[in-house]
Amino acid sequence: MKQMTMQGVLVATFAAIGFFLFGQSDDGKGISVEDAQRMIERDSSVVVLDVRTQAEFAGELGHIRSAVLIPVQELEQHIAELDTSKTILAVCRTGRRSARATELLSQRGFTVLNVQGGMVEWNAMQLPVAKESDD
Repeated sequence: MKQMTMQGVLVATFAAIGFFLFGQSDDGKGISVEDAQRMIERDSSVVVLDVRTQAEFAGELGHIRSAVLIPVQELEQHIAELDTSKTILAVCRTGRRSARATELLSQRGFTVLNVQGGMVEWNAMQLPVAKESDD
């Protein structure tokens, strides 16, 4: 019984590690918040795509000032609104939804990077944000 429990713990541990390593993988299509900020400052043609909900966009974490809001669950219906000739930086709260958006957009021919850590990391690094009342 003890051996069975230990095996269960090991399996659960490896599953958790695998999820952490591969579940958040974006196949090299990621960018740090610092590099994203520099890219936004240097290249005005970069599109910041925020894939959170309207409530999150307007909420306490704020949003990147130039961001376009298209919630990830609506992205497929609004994909034609995006320009395939521009580089897109996809952002959400923590990077998971934007990783899904990155994958979808990449499959459709867009040049897209996932902002790793999302707005949580953006705020932690004290990078500039806009609030709904600022816009």
